[in-house]
Amino acid sequence: MNLFFEESGDFKVGTVLSQAGEAYQVEMASGKRTKVKVKDVLLQYEKPAPAELLEQAKGVSAEIDLDFLWEVAGEEEFGFAELGAEYFGHAPLPFEAAGLILSLHTAPVYFYKKGRGRYKAAPEASLKAALAGIEKKKQQALVQAGYVDELRQNRLPAAMQPMVLQLLFKPDKNTIEYKALEAACTELHTSAPRLMLATGGVATPKDLHLSKFLFENFPKGAGFPNVPVPSVTARLPVAEVAAFSIDDVTTTEIDDAFSVQPLPDGTVKVGIHIAAPGLGIRPDDAIDKMARQRMSTVYMPGDKITMLPDEIVNAFTLAEGTTCPALSLYATLDPKADWAVISTDTRAEMVPIASNLRHNQLDDVVNEETLASGEGEYPHKADFAVLWQWAQQLEQGRMKKREGFGLKPEQNNRVDFNFYVENDIVSVVRRKRGAPLDKIVAELMIFANSTWGKMLHDHGVPGIYRSQGGGTGNGWAAKMQVRMVTHAAPHQGLGVDQYAWSTSPLRRYTDLVNQWQIIACAEHGVTAPLVAPFKPRDANLFAIVSAFDAAYAAYGDFQSNMERYWCLRWLAQEDARQVDAVVLKDEILRLVDIPLVIKLPGMPAVARGAQVKLDLLRWDEVDLSIEARLLEIAAAPDDAAGQDYEEEEGADAVAEGDAVEPANPAAEVEMAEVTAETSDVAK
Repeated sequence: MNLFFEESGDFKVGTVLSQAGEAYQVEMASGKRTKVKVKDVLLQYEKPAPAELLEQAKGVSAEIDLDFLWEVAGEEEFGFAELGAEYFGHAPLPFEAAGLILSLHTAPVYFYKKGRGRYKAAPEASLKAALAGIEKKKQQALVQAGYVDELRQNRLPAAMQPMVLQLLFKPDKNTIEYKALEAACTELHTSAPRLMLATGGVATPKDLHLSKFLFENFPKGAGFPNVPVPSVTARLPVAEVAAFSIDDVTTTEIDDAFSVQPLPDGTVKVGIHIAAPGLGIRPDDAIDKMARQRMSTVYMPGDKITMLPDEIVNAFTLAEGTTCPALSLYATLDPKADWAVISTDTRAEMVPIASNLRHNQLDDVVNEETLASGEGEYPHKADFAVLWQWAQQLEQGRMKKREGFGLKPEQNNRVDFNFYVENDIVSVVRRKRGAPLDKIVAELMIFANSTWGKMLHDHGVPGIYRSQGGGTGNGWAAKMQVRMVTHAAPHQGLGVDQYAWSTSPLRRYTDLVNQWQIIACAEHGVTAPLVAPFKPRDANLFAIVSAFDAAYAAYGDFQSNMERYWCLRWLAQEDARQVDAVVLKDEILRLVDIPLVIKLPGMPAVARGAQVKLDLLRWDEVDLSIEARLLEIAAAPDDAAGQDYEEEEGADAVAEGDAVEPANPAAEVEMAEVTAETSDVAK
């Protein structure tokens, strides 16, 4: 006797060897023996042989018309033998019954299983809906196959063109477009970004990186809504100064300027003038909400996404030849007492801007030698002499404070790099950190941020501070931890008792917030806590700190990625293959001519600062990777080039805004926090 039975959702045949109670001992066609429970048996028959029956059953199943079978079945539940008699017109033979069972089992759209060998025909409405769904899937499969075929030929299907960014950065994996892209990538052994570049869905690797950032951080686009340009309604006095700014040639958001006034008693009054959008923009107005949504200007080589629209920036930027609303901090200094600060005064006023000076015009003529000798002719020469003397004293004071915190003096022997991009041609310019112009701007900005931070604290008005030190952990890691807080706290790296970002209100939202608070202190004195926009322990202020931290970190990562991209573009542009590099730490090196960091696995132990020569094997502008091999160790650590890159103690703390390679965490370079802060305030 032979059996046709169900086992684990599959149908099998075999010959009975014996029966014991409720189970059969069955030998399969393969020779394997198994136990089959009586309840799992659907057919018992003598002929044909098991393998032959199964083959015949499959043939019957293939010929069965499911639509006709469904009509024959009626609406009531039935057993397969009953339906077989109706369908075949006679009691079904074993192979016919088995074929019918196979058809019923493999057509769940037509027939619902109700038990062993029992079924019920699907309702007509359900059947039509299910068949329509099947047909739709067939059509979608055809469309998907067409998409795959086009992608294989490096053509982007028209239907996929409006959804390129969605497919790359936040795909719905159930769509046929995504499935087609995934299938094509698998067949071509490539990635989705590379395939989109090949098909023209994304024009260049630069566009790929920029599009990803915009998609994630500016989902509604980087444009601005139309808003009226605010005006300053208060009647402000006009300052009797001729202020001047010092910026890079590409700077458009000019938010700081300086003035120098010799006084009859031999003292000197130095003015630090900060653009004052806080006098026109009010908390919770349309412009404030727009700025708060962005939190900061986004910088990248050759371009930027401003925090405020150009027309609003133009209304408040300290442009040459205009008289601008500004928040001024005046410091009266005694040149005979090491430029000691006798007094300070903060006021909102209109400031005449005499000059917008640029680094490219002054860097060659304003240096330590010319400032010491008095040689050369350049604008505001006498003013620079005063500012340089004071800046040096400010730096010395900070260094003593750093030593009091247990830190070594700042190192100014590192090199900064400026990127300039025009028509996709990149120039990378080396600048020695700590040049007089940089130091003047940095020291006066640190002084202003520290002085205004103390002013807020003394008036009982909260602000947004940068605090460094006193965090969790041990040793240097604890000292280098940087946090944003809403109360005055030391910044050990800078060597100041408090540090409130206040000098870049056109490009950082925290500075705009602090400017509102400072204006309240300057105008209302002891009653400032009652009128300041943000009160102590204001939940809104905490929310701003949290949102700014997140946005600033994302913007910094993007800037680092784009700088790395342009470094790779520079290599291609210059056809650079053998290059000089400096060892930063262990296997981490940086090229001498550009700020490109490379991880070189297997690098022999070499002292930090040693110069080496590398052979660049290949680089990739999509994933921002680079491969190189060591050719020779070219110079000892005390070489001049090596000195430029020598790291100070404290290189174990990641400098915020200065991480060179976030795309490759293994190759991130740790740098002292203070270098990032002083570099940032000088922007």
